[in-house]
Formats: sequence, structure tokens, C-alpha cells
Amino acid sequence: MDRRSNAKAAGVKLAEVSADSEAREPHFAKLNVAPAYRVVFETIEEEILSGRLRPGDRLPSETALAGQLGVNRSTAREGLRLLEQTGLVRREGGRRLFAAVPRQDELSSRASRALVLQQVTFRELWEVLMVTEPGAASLAAERIEAEEIEALEDNLARTTEAVEAGRSFTQLDIEFHSLIAEATRNPAWLLAREPAALLLFPAADLMMPQLPQSGHRLVEAHRRVLLALKSGKAGVAETWMRKHIVDFRRGYEMAGIGIDLPIDREEAVPGPARSGAPAAAARMKTRKKA
Repeated sequence: MDRRSNAKAAGVKLAEVSADSEAREPHFAKLNVAPAYRVVFETIEEEILSGRLRPGDRLPSETALAGQLGVNRSTAREGLRLLEQTGLVRREGGRRLFAAVPRQDELSSRASRALVLQQVTFRELWEVLMVTEPGAASLAAERIEAEEIEALEDNLARTTEAVEAGRSFTQLDIEFHSLIAEATRNPAWLLAREPAALLLFPAADLMMPQLPQSGHRLVEAHRRVLLALKSGKAGVAETWMRKHIVDFRRGYEMAGIGIDLPIDREEAVPGPARSGAPAAAARMKTRKKA
């Protein structure tokens, strides 16, 4: 009787030990394996970013690349297509692909789309440009060259003509600020400011029908900034650019357009600004103040 009881107790103890061991076994999450075309993309991307593939170097054909990487040709094609979309490779002559450096406009456009998806507001974009634009004017005053001054003078003349004729000056405004940013000789500055600028400056077309004086105020601000750049007065250029960006927001508010609603690609501009406003402005979500 005692032997049977002892054996039973021992069996229960062994079962408990076995259960405890099972409970302590590690549990692994499912592997998040990237699609094969993504691996192709990342493999070539690493070669370009590391400098082993330099801009202008020719890539293998789809068939050769598929053989080298051990994937199907369709997989190699999808990986190459993704590289083209990111600007890391370019197709020349219709078929052959070459390693490349993404163009600034490609990077800025993608970043602008990302900002729209993040539902950034006018106020948030304006806060960015309150830092980048005065700073760019200050740096440009120290580094600008004669041909860049000439380009700004030409821009100012064309902007003045557009304002006097009652035409849109949005693209000229964007050009003026871009020319100043380029004069900083700082590619990082260009990439930092342009996505916000491409979304914010088209709002001038929303203000024009309600604030006819806005064009003349813009021309005067540009003229003052240009004079400071020509004389190399960094502090004056920075001060006038800051006044200009502040004035831009003031005009937006005076026009009765809400500044805390997100930029939205699907919203049409209400009222008279609907016609003639560029696509970026026409997709801004706006609101009339009560």
C-alpha cells in the first residue's frame, strides 16, 4: 500500500516537473521576412550607398542580375523598378540602368507627399519656414555670387510685372526663395526647407482675391531682402526675411483661412480662389473664420 502511494506521488511530481518545463519553453514570434524583390532593392541600395556602385556605373541586365542573386527575373525587375522610383538608378537608352543620385526635386516631392499624409497644418509648415528662410537669407548674404544676384533681380522684375498685371506670382515667389537657399551653398539646407516651402508658398494664390495688397507687400519685402543681399548685410537680410514670413501668416489670417487645419490633397479651395490656384494650393483644406 505504501509502495503504491509512493509511486503515485512520484508520478504526480514528475508530471508537475514536465508541465513546468513546458511552461518555461521560449516562444518565438513569427519571422517578418521581407519579400524577395525588397531584398533585391536593399542589396543594390547598399552597394550604391556604400560607394561600391558609383553614380554612372552600369547595372547588370535583369536576366544577369536575377542569375547573380538567385531570384526569378520578375523579382529582379520589381527590385529594379523600386530603385528607379527612389531615384537611385536611372534608365538610359530605354533599357540599360545606371546607378544615380536622386535629384533634389524628387526628394522634395516625396517629402512633401509624406507631410500631407502626416496631416501637417499651415501653422506647422510656417514654423519650419520661420527658421529656414531667415537663416538662408543670412547665409546667402555672406556667400552669394554676382550671377545669383542677377537671377534674383530678374525674378523681382518678373514678379513686379505679374503683380501689376494681377497674375499669379506663386511660382515666382517659390523661385525667389529657392534662389536664396541655393546661394547658401548648403545642400542639407535645401533639402530641409523645400518640402515645406512647396506646400506653404502656394497659399499666396488663396490670399490674392481677398487681399489685393498682398502682392505689393511681397514685392517690397523681396526688394528689401535683395538689397541686403547685394550689400552683404546678413543681419538686415535675415530681419527682412523674417518680417516677410510673419507677414505671410498675417495675410493668411486676414483672408479668413484657418491655419490649424491639415493640408489635404482632396479638398478644393472655396470661393474665388478656386480658379487659377495651382494644384498644391487647391488641395489645401481651408476654413472661413466665423
